Amino acid sequence: MTQKLKLGIPKGSLEAATIDLFSQAGWVINPRSRNYFPSIDDDEISCSLVRAQEMGSHVTNGVLDAGLTGQDWLAETNSDVEIISHLIYSKSSDQPCRWVLVVKQDSGIQSVEDLEGKRISTELVNFTRQYLVEHNVNAAVDFSWGATEAKVVEGLADAAVEITETGSTIRAHGLRIICDLLETHTVFVANKQALEDPWKREKIEQVSMLLVSALSARERVLLKMNVPESRINDLAEKLPSLHAPTINHLHDGKWLAVETVVRKEEVRTLIPVLKSCGAEGILEIALHKMVP
Repeated sequence: MTQKLKLGIPKGSLEAATIDLFSQAGWVINPRSRNYFPSIDDDEISCSLVRAQEMGSHVTNGVLDAGLTGQDWLAETNSDVEIISHLIYSKSSDQPCRWVLVVKQDSGIQSVEDLEGKRISTELVNFTRQYLVEHNVNAAVDFSWGATEAKVVEGLADAAVEITETGSTIRAHGLRIICDLLETHTVFVANKQALEDPWKREKIEQVSMLLVSALSARERVLLKMNVPESRINDLAEKLPSLHAPTINHLHDGKWLAVETVVRKEEVRTLIPVLKSCGAEGILEIALHKMVP
């Protein structure tokens, strides 16, 4: 009988981005309508869709061997898990998210200390209460089932602690950010007892390595070009690489084939420089994985 790794996929805002990441890493996950157990093209893995807020508890208790969730929810639920890898991506970007304290634009609240005696709405209740204790502030913290910003707009709460990537939704609701409470990103976590099983550990490490390599590849591209041998020293001085560029002779001994991996944001300024150094036939190629 084939062994199975019980893997948790975060349901909700991270679901689509996580499935896309697994696809880039080499696994096809197909959600099924009204079903919490998506299929995956790997007989050694069984998937469950689980809310990110609950993932840490399920992995801690061994209901799942491993799963993906946010650092924020691990802290909120005080989960006892092993973090295997840090995966900085979110529902619409590859950037960390922030939990921020927000109020109405015209609110008199200007700092955390001004929350004394006020009412705060948030999903991150335990962390927010602890944050207030650390700042010697006494305020009521209510759990929000959603639409947290609207509670502040409608006057049901004096402030809210809400997660954001860019702050655009908060501004669109006419709210103002007072301060950041926590920066968070996705982590791949495992049950500590599962890691004691050699087969499960190997499988978990395989998944982790390929997820990390897929994310690393998003930041970089492969550049390939032909360069006259007489100009290679000029070009090599200006060419970034992980270690050193790959250089091979073409059939015409006067020309060299050069390739290197660079960050995406470098390409727009780098290509004109390479061209000025005699490079021709410059190709930019997207990467799917980059294993460190």
